[in-house]
Amino acid sequence: MHSKTLGQQVAIVTGASSGIGRATAIALAMEGAIVIVNHFPSEDDRINAEAGVREISDAGGRAVAVAADISREDQVEAMFAETLDRFGKLDILVNNAGIERPASIQDMTLADWQAVIDVNLTGQFLCSRAAVRAFLNHKSSEQTSGAIGTIIFVSSVHAIIPWAFQTNYAASKGGVSLFMRSLAQELAPMKIRVNSVAPGAIRTPINHEAWMSDEKMAQLLKLIPYGRIGEPEDISRAIVWLASDAADYVTGTALVIDGGMTLYPAFRGEG
Repeated sequence: MHSKTLGQQVAIVTGASSGIGRATAIALAMEGAIVIVNHFPSEDDRINAEAGVREISDAGGRAVAVAADISREDQVEAMFAETLDRFGKLDILVNNAGIERPASIQDMTLADWQAVIDVNLTGQFLCSRAAVRAFLNHKSSEQTSGAIGTIIFVSSVHAIIPWAFQTNYAASKGGVSLFMRSLAQELAPMKIRVNSVAPGAIRTPINHEAWMSDEKMAQLLKLIPYGRIGEPEDISRAIVWLASDAADYVTGTALVIDGGMTLYPAFRGEG
């Protein structure tokens, strides 16, 4: 019988109504975690999140959908309070929620800039702060992991690769990179592990435009030496490993999962 590596642990996955977040929520639940499937408070996101919860329940896992705009401090605090009220503790936070607002710099509005920073960077701060408070306040002899808590950020290869016309997004992910490492340095003595995954091109709704046609896919694959687009499960499997005791000696690490995109394939044989 398969041994579930995350049995009795409680996890929050932000932005879990679709894409990487949804795949991660399912993967964590299949390893025994009780998963809070966070979604943006809109009707479409609620429907998608509840569908994910049903999929988990039908497979024998446990999950609940909780609405919260992670850029809003009051909504983040309410989500974490509800988690602790219902389940008594928190073990894992996956900071996944993220948005894009592409524009050339001369046309980018302050609202475009602020919206991306508010969700992709400030939202990660608000959730991380709430998670650390929960970890520290609910330590017990019933600890189910080597760490008292783990935080995993979903960053991007665009914390490394510049991205013209997406300067707000690249800036947010660059910020996440050093926020993660600084937080890992701060929290390691408290037995809290902090890591990130940096996905490349993944088949998710946020970048549907990049792979929606054969022509666009062919252009995209020129950037990926491994010759295929990533799937959400490529990322969720890595997140499960980082959340588990198999990665208990890993903190402050960014795991790049990109089929070689950060190898700058245009320079192969050139330069």
